[in-house]
Amino acid sequence: MLSELALAGIEAQGLKWREPVIHNISASHDIDRERLSVLSRVLSGECRVIVSTPDAATALTMPPSVLSASSLSLRAGAEISPDELARKLSSMGFRTLDSVEERGQMARRGGIVDFWGADSDMPIRVEFFGDEIDRIAFFDPISQRSLDGISSFEALPCEEMVADPAARERMMHEVESLLCAKDITEDMRAKLSRELAEIKNGVGMAFRDKYMGVIYEQRACLLDYIAKCGRTVVFVLGTSAVNEALDGREKRIAEMRAALLSYGAVTERAAVYSAGKDIYGEFLAKNAVVHINTFAGGVGTAKLSGLFGFRTRRTVSYGDNPSMLFEDLLALRHGGYRTVLLTESRQGVDSLISSLSDMSIAAIPIYDPENFSPADAEPGRIFVTVGGGEGFELISAKIALLSMERDKGRMIMRQKRRQRILKRVGGAGKRLMSHADLSVGDYVVHASYGIGRFEGIETVTTQGVTKDYITIQYAGTDKLFVPCDRLENISKYIGQRNDDGTVKLSRMGGGDWMRAKSKAKAATRDIAKQLIQLYAERQRLPGFAYPPTGELEDEFDSRFEYDETESQLTAIAEIKADMEKSVPMNRLLCGDVGFGKTEVALRAAFKAILAGKQVALLVPTTILAMQHYGTALSRFRGYAVNVEMLSRFKKPKERAEILKRTERGTVDLLIGTHSLLSKNIKFRDLGLLIIDEEQRFGVVQKERLREMAKNVDTLMLSATPIPRTLNMAMSGISDISVLDEAPGERRPVQTYVMEHDDGVIFDSIARELARGGQVLYLYNKIENIETV
Repeated sequence: MLSELALAGIEAQGLKWREPVIHNISASHDIDRERLSVLSRVLSGECRVIVSTPDAATALTMPPSVLSASSLSLRAGAEISPDELARKLSSMGFRTLDSVEERGQMARRGGIVDFWGADSDMPIRVEFFGDEIDRIAFFDPISQRSLDGISSFEALPCEEMVADPAARERMMHEVESLLCAKDITEDMRAKLSRELAEIKNGVGMAFRDKYMGVIYEQRACLLDYIAKCGRTVVFVLGTSAVNEALDGREKRIAEMRAALLSYGAVTERAAVYSAGKDIYGEFLAKNAVVHINTFAGGVGTAKLSGLFGFRTRRTVSYGDNPSMLFEDLLALRHGGYRTVLLTESRQGVDSLISSLSDMSIAAIPIYDPENFSPADAEPGRIFVTVGGGEGFELISAKIALLSMERDKGRMIMRQKRRQRILKRVGGAGKRLMSHADLSVGDYVVHASYGIGRFEGIETVTTQGVTKDYITIQYAGTDKLFVPCDRLENISKYIGQRNDDGTVKLSRMGGGDWMRAKSKAKAATRDIAKQLIQLYAERQRLPGFAYPPTGELEDEFDSRFEYDETESQLTAIAEIKADMEKSVPMNRLLCGDVGFGKTEVALRAAFKAILAGKQVALLVPTTILAMQHYGTALSRFRGYAVNVEMLSRFKKPKERAEILKRTERGTVDLLIGTHSLLSKNIKFRDLGLLIIDEEQRFGVVQKERLREMAKNVDTLMLSATPIPRTLNMAMSGISDISVLDEAPGERRPVQTYVMEHDDGVIFDSIARELARGGQVLYLYNKIENIETV
């Protein structure tokens, strides 16, 4: 949405939801910094169009008065001591380190203070002469060398929840009241005591979001920032979906809050994490609201000032495709449409009429479009006039407005991409290539000459012909010039580098590159041979034949709360039939997201566990591991199944205990990321290996566990299998099951494509900005907020 607004000439900012961190674990504050940057711009009046979701807009944040007071303004010549600046940055959430390498960090070295602010592309270095700022400059975070000097700089806090001494007093009061409770457990007492110690010392406090309700004296959210800036028009895209998303978030927050209160981990006064739906409703009631819905309705009992329907359809720009224009004109004329063609000039009108006449299409020129209305014309007539803008069709009125402009969106994106590349290669005076992601100094690989370094674009005249050439530097003084229209043999180097980041360049004309290619091909053939031997050996080795499906399996299957699809039942039957054979299973389960692959895998896991075998579930990300862990706990509840998870969130002591229990065989299902591939993991009796999103793992990674247990049944899950896996399945090396039917209650991912109404909406936004107002554009999901 942000990119579409930008193409329409409307500058907007997107505000995302921030998940509260309630446990004492380190977490990234990138979203904090993004949100504070947007809130600061809203407060200063620089940002008057905000795209967000209702849960992000109602999430508690730093109040406007605190944000203004916490912001830091520096200028050369100002009086402030290095110690005072360091204390101020620390109070704003900057972490003190030896050197600054990322946003949110600061470093102090005598009379120099370095820090990297939230909305700065480069870190800042402040040099002092006594207690006076002598110089402010950007610096390179890699080389740590100072760059261009600047006269002033403004820094924002790095975290939304900054606990000053007064806030820590309030937090300590809440913790002390919890420690006075009579029914507190020893574990909770120890945990709260540790939190109290951190609060008193003013260090750490990664759990501070848990006490969000008392960190600031006043509670605030985005809506409070907007309310301070005057008139606002709110556009709500999909009213029902927005309300459902807000209800869902409020429900999850309420459940989290109830759990914390039941454990005695927080007080009711402190456990406030959102302004609430009531505040959202009051905000809408006080401002002008435009509800954008595909169908009328969904706004509940809200009183509407008017109801407008737009049965329209956007048309393409025909400047790049005149043949399509002639075909569409014939169809529109046959359908009784009054059609108006827009050209850039009066000469364009005459030229287009002449071209249409050659195609036996009669058109009427309109040189005075101000006094022309297509609604008054006869059906089937075609007019040509001077004008600009995007084309559209009014279906009910049977009026079509067609534009002869070239596609502006593509032209703007190409122009921006060109500017970015020119900036990278050293200025607008150099011609550019088509590889937008290539910068001067990048290492590239030519299929015939090997590894070289990209030196930029040069214009060379040879035999009277001038062309743009890519310059590639090789070892020694050798250079290769490649025409910009012959780039099919060049790719960006992504291989290993030396410790200093450099790569050994190939020598043109030597045999080193050909020998390196031969070695790579030989290594590829070796891996292929190893895989063939592995699969052949798996076919020869006797596998474990699981017993037929029994009553306990049927009971587990029946406890699934949804109706299985036909493809799910077929896949389950195929997998269980494979497991009951004496040959190790090697099956790919292919299905789209939300089609029920996890349930099929859990039923196979349950069958293996009932037979006394252990199951390993390998996933690519920690988030996915946590999701599967929660799903497995829910599905196996009531059964004697021990489920554990290995991830980076596990402490070393917990990890060691899980590994011991896995080796003893007391862990039935072990879920983990790449840590499952480590050599120190030993299973007592592994019977089933499940690999989720197999396309995210390399060949060697996926085969490592199979080599450790060659007679283990293997089930791979994927929505988009890689060609190698798919080829093996189609050629019979492995079996395949396909889930091609969506569950009946499945909710598809909702994607809103603004086609015919976006011009009307954008025009309304522009008009509101011209009147001095501001705009809040609400979606139901954060995924719909694009970044420019």
